[in-house]
Amino acid sequence: MKKQWWKIGLTIALCLSAVACGNPASSGTTDGQNTGKKITLVLDWTPNTNHTGLYVAKEKGYFKQAGLDVDIIQPGESGAEQMVAGGKADFGVSYQEAVTQARVQKVPIVSIAAVIQHNTSGFASPVSKNIQKPKDFEGKTYGGFGSPVEKQMLASLMQREQADVNKVNIINTGNTDFFTAVKRNVDFMWIYYGWTGIEAELKGQKLNMIYLTDYAKELDYYTPVLITNEQKIRQDPATVKAFMKAVSQGYQFAIKQPQEAADILSRAEPDLDPKLVQKSQAWLSPRYQGDAPAWGVQKKEVWAGYAEWMKQHGLLEGTFQPEQAFTNAFLPEGGK
Repeated sequence: MKKQWWKIGLTIALCLSAVACGNPASSGTTDGQNTGKKITLVLDWTPNTNHTGLYVAKEKGYFKQAGLDVDIIQPGESGAEQMVAGGKADFGVSYQEAVTQARVQKVPIVSIAAVIQHNTSGFASPVSKNIQKPKDFEGKTYGGFGSPVEKQMLASLMQREQADVNKVNIINTGNTDFFTAVKRNVDFMWIYYGWTGIEAELKGQKLNMIYLTDYAKELDYYTPVLITNEQKIRQDPATVKAFMKAVSQGYQFAIKQPQEAADILSRAEPDLDPKLVQKSQAWLSPRYQGDAPAWGVQKKEVWAGYAEWMKQHGLLEGTFQPEQAFTNAFLPEGGK
């Protein structure tokens, strides 16, 4: 569940010319029999319970019923945003942060569903570090992934308690996992509780968790989201609608039957710890839809609020139009 969206930069813009080259989707056949329209879906990171509904839709035949033959792949170095923008994948898993940055760079990706209704991420630390509030970050070492947004997130929370972010030692931990990092020279990291926090519970390691949403409404953004590109929406809306109908069925199943949904994910990805998958799924399933009228629904004020926060803190250059960054139109019955 790590983030890679900060790598978009200018590289993703190079993909734009590839969009005109067409989309990889085509009619799939096996031994001469039509198996549905071939679709590529790229994840944001390694498989986890954020993705359960996608695997359910595949195993339960929801994609097949929609006339689709969906291949779920991992992004590699290029990233889901680049692959979707460049037409190398039809759909992808991303984050509101990434889509916001991409849109101001004129990268034509669009969010078509919120996987989880509220932001479940925050700054975590072992209880032995005694970090119970943002002011306690002072004098501690934060292990991050090298994005400028991290320091500003820390600053925003700390400013509310008249604390100084410059008193935090910020280091780049690369791909080092949370549990390894906090045993070395790191005091706290940014995690998603639904995976890493649950893993800590299974390990018997107690954490202090400081959620972003407890300190700033504008930080309650959508993470993750499902994306496609503008060309796909414009030229093949029927496929987008069919895809979203199947995906919605998959997440609704995961909401109602988390144990079976977790089993489906574990069978599809046997390298995952089944105990972690089960416990994570039980925690996350009720949070997929949350207080929304239907799974996947997104609000303009959420998109506008986070973009405004980014702009106020010098993290967003250019014009952001929230109504062009997302749509509920392809959710079943428009998400109503």
